[in-house]
Amino acid sequence: MLRATRLLMALLASIIVTACSSDRSEPGVIAMVNGRPIHLNQLEYKYDIMYLDSTDDLNPTVNQLRTDYGTILSDLIIQELIIQELADRGLEVTDEELNKAEDSVRKDYPEGAFEEILVEEYIDISFWRKEFKARISIEKFLQQVLRPSIKIDYTEADSYYRSHLSDFYLPSRLKFLIITGPSRELVLKATQLFSKGEAAADIAAKLKEVEVRQLRMREDRLPASWLNALANLEPGEASSVLTEESKFHRLILVERSPAKVLDPTQAYPLVEQVLLDQKMRDAFNAWLARKLEVATITISKHLLEQVEDEQDDQPSQDEGEFMGEPLEADAEMPAEAPIVGEEQEYPDQMVPDQIPADEDDDLESIPVPAKNGS
Repeated sequence: MLRATRLLMALLASIIVTACSSDRSEPGVIAMVNGRPIHLNQLEYKYDIMYLDSTDDLNPTVNQLRTDYGTILSDLIIQELIIQELADRGLEVTDEELNKAEDSVRKDYPEGAFEEILVEEYIDISFWRKEFKARISIEKFLQQVLRPSIKIDYTEADSYYRSHLSDFYLPSRLKFLIITGPSRELVLKATQLFSKGEAAADIAAKLKEVEVRQLRMREDRLPASWLNALANLEPGEASSVLTEESKFHRLILVERSPAKVLDPTQAYPLVEQVLLDQKMRDAFNAWLARKLEVATITISKHLLEQVEDEQDDQPSQDEGEFMGEPLEADAEMPAEAPIVGEEQEYPDQMVPDQIPADEDDDLESIPVPAKNGS
């Protein structure tokens, strides 16, 4: 997948680009997309947001700053093209849609807390609102412009499933309780209470130093000592007391789930999502390539000078590199919330960790009654 700096290089090399050298340019404008401005303060805002949570003492090199600014400018150019596409289709984000979405965000905060957080983070509410509207615009573009054009045929899904069977293999899993305490006696006492049907919360209330958890884990991810302790147990049976790092544990087997391969019906929602992601990426890249063929994008001469410095180090067109060709089908598609110039990767194939949540490892505090209290 293209890095954002190469995407910017491609934008500069494969579309109609001229330098904004006229003194008549509006102050603070760093680029124009079909006559619409992109301002320096937009770029600076996104740059600040990009490093908002960074704990490092930022002192970027010139090259790093250029790379980051190139990433952000690329996002802003594509973002503007998307907003213009919505306007051409009469699908602009309305004030009503924006207010509704903002209310949905604010409801998760106590009254006044949202504004306080923005102030604490030195985020201007007007900039936040502008970028939030851009985010909604991109979501609307993806769902109302690209998504309706995508169809997934059942035979296509079936073909993907059969050629990726190993991706839908679920290793054997064990569901078990682990009782942990500071002494052997407390662990044994907790086991007795559990065998009598007491809930984990009640046990914890009576024995405040004891913890009772229910886990579901793949056998190949269990610690060796736990795997050995559970090896010969039947559901409801308890292991001997284990000692690890000054703590005592006892395991109670709840259920064994043998290894299996998801059948086509179970796998279909996963296959559909993978194929949809791939087709959305391809549809976006095709749309972007068409837009770039007719777009007029002007870049500040100061930014162009920086880019030219980096272009000097790139292979020439004669060497068959990307620089002189249109954007290919692996350009970046904006994430659903690309407020800070994030990248979004799309899976090339299904992986085992993408199994349904109810099949994956989980951690609960819900006890399952044991059959006996050994």
